[in-house]
Amino acid sequence: MPDLRYVPEQRLWLLHTPSTSYAVALDDDDNVRHLHWGARLTTPAIREPAAGSSFDTAGGPRELDAEGGARFGPAGLQVRFADGSRGVEWRYAGHDIDAGHLRIHLDDRHHPLRVTLHYRVYDDTDVIERWTTVTNSGEPITVQRCDSASWTLPQRPGYRMSHLVGGWNSEFRLRRTDVPVAETVFTSRRGMTSHQANPWLALDDGATGEEHGEVWSTALAWSGSWRITLHRDPAGHVAWTGGPGHEGLTWTLGTGETLETPVYAGLYTGGGFGAASRAWHAYTRRHVVPHPAEVRPVLYNSWEATGFDVDEAGQTALAARAARLGVELFVVDDGWFGERVSDHAGLGDWTPNPDRFPQGLRPLADEVHRLGMLFGLWVEPEMVNPDSDLYRAHPDWVLHTAHRGRTEMRNQLVLNLARPDTAAWTHAWLDRLVTDNDIDFLKWDANRAFTEAGWPGHADPDRLWLDHTRAVYQIMDRLRADHPGLRIEACSGGGGRADLGILARTDQVWTSDNTDPVDRIGIQHGFSQLFPAQVMGAWVTDSPNVATARRTPLRFRFHVAMAGALGIGGDLTTWSEDELKEAAELIEVYKRIRPAVQHGAAHRLTGDGTLSAVGYAHEDQFVLLAWCPSRPFGHDPAPLRLTGIDPAAEYRDTDTGAVHSGAVLRQSGLDLDFPQGDHASVLVHLVRVDRKG
Repeated sequence: MPDLRYVPEQRLWLLHTPSTSYAVALDDDDNVRHLHWGARLTTPAIREPAAGSSFDTAGGPRELDAEGGARFGPAGLQVRFADGSRGVEWRYAGHDIDAGHLRIHLDDRHHPLRVTLHYRVYDDTDVIERWTTVTNSGEPITVQRCDSASWTLPQRPGYRMSHLVGGWNSEFRLRRTDVPVAETVFTSRRGMTSHQANPWLALDDGATGEEHGEVWSTALAWSGSWRITLHRDPAGHVAWTGGPGHEGLTWTLGTGETLETPVYAGLYTGGGFGAASRAWHAYTRRHVVPHPAEVRPVLYNSWEATGFDVDEAGQTALAARAARLGVELFVVDDGWFGERVSDHAGLGDWTPNPDRFPQGLRPLADEVHRLGMLFGLWVEPEMVNPDSDLYRAHPDWVLHTAHRGRTEMRNQLVLNLARPDTAAWTHAWLDRLVTDNDIDFLKWDANRAFTEAGWPGHADPDRLWLDHTRAVYQIMDRLRADHPGLRIEACSGGGGRADLGILARTDQVWTSDNTDPVDRIGIQHGFSQLFPAQVMGAWVTDSPNVATARRTPLRFRFHVAMAGALGIGGDLTTWSEDELKEAAELIEVYKRIRPAVQHGAAHRLTGDGTLSAVGYAHEDQFVLLAWCPSRPFGHDPAPLRLTGIDPAAEYRDTDTGAVHSGAVLRQSGLDLDFPQGDHASVLVHLVRVDRKG
């Protein structure tokens, strides 16, 4: 059972995970103070905050810093009461502990406001889940900021921060730099998680590596706008606070209403960035994704083959070729509905185009099932083209502001799913579509940010920034409950909505629209900091690549994509018989190594020059995928040292039959037999052997 303790004589709570501890306590003014987050301990030492000058912030670090008093750092809770006053003063109102869940209740000393700090720990992970609820029992309150949690670090001389940046076609680029003496804000104001940033943040003491050193990292389980504020003061104190929304938004909390924030989870490890990632991966499998024991099927997506030129005959022909390769899931992408012959029209009219599918989608779905594959479909439920029957009938259903224009991006607008009528209509057509066509898989896309995010006539219009995302969650949850066999891929122009919130109701993420394998190595490296390979959609597409025009061998493209949930996205009608044969063989290999890739412990590896690799340790197997995009003449990489290998064991290479000592593989490394030339890659499948055998 999870280990949570309350020490009444010290007014202290101590939370234990398998290898870490977290401790907080009440001070004399009933503020919840942070004491410890790190290696496991018995009882933390309670120290009075060091006295500073009369100009310094008063007191020590708090668990959720609220506006009020001599506090000048970023406040995670900001409210304005009906009488115009701001700030809070707390009175402890009790706590309760239930099956790993701690709630600490705090009441304002004057106003009818209650805040509850939530903590949840498990017995199989060091991840700690935290969130906040705010309840108003009096006159309406204006909430200007309500973060999920604040996190505080012990003092160290040289903290670094790691975070993910990017853009469309260039998501999840890892950046690692010193923490400045300043407030650093990471945010998305787009209504989506965003391509540009991700609500994952890691800090280390400046000396941590992939396999050694302390790491404190956090991840916000939220798919809308978000904000994280990291603060390092001149004295070296480091803390950060984060939650949903962004600056400028306000929410009204009426009488009897409660605002609950999403989970903001945190993890400490002493084993380096690799151990931190593996812990996040395990937590995501055990406590986030809906069906962690499943393996993700090899899919084919028709987009790059057909674009908007989608019809029953063409898709049927592609399905036959995909089935020959060993594909297990066939997905029809954009262009199957309404007047959708380009991205200018039809979005929102979710009935099959009668010229392209005279009998609807059912004949194609039946043929795909007859070929032994699952049937999937692309949808974009949150968006609408102005040139559509839906928009002409309901122009008020989109996000808009009175007396302002409606900005079109990608020739589309955003439906306001915070409206109950819009959300009900959306669920109804999705439910009907899945039922009528026996759909197994939805690729759920969301291809533009919020603009003119208003709700004319609504008393609390900024609520849509919260309620739209919650409506997406609720629709997905209802669909999955009513259709237990349905699986969903989260997509937002690629990786624009990838977070633990969306993964709680989807099965995988479309990582990026950029399928160039050289670019994908970096994208997948960043993605792996938080997310497991099991949820990372990765396709093999045509050469030259449509995004970069780079030419790469089919084997190299496969080896990069095989590091995640493998998909095929090329135009199979143009592939030669030799290419089709090689692809079928590589898909067969992937199916053999898939349990290790999707369920194993991932070890990121770096070699000489451009050599990088990832190894997956699972049960008695170790699967290595290594890539060398370029190398000068005469400079073959040195042997690659394999972390994740048991040094006391021996391993047999399933292709060559060679047996290797685990100790040698870890210390001296494995010689990799790369083919000549650029864009070289290798796959090595090792199986543990009995020394006596």
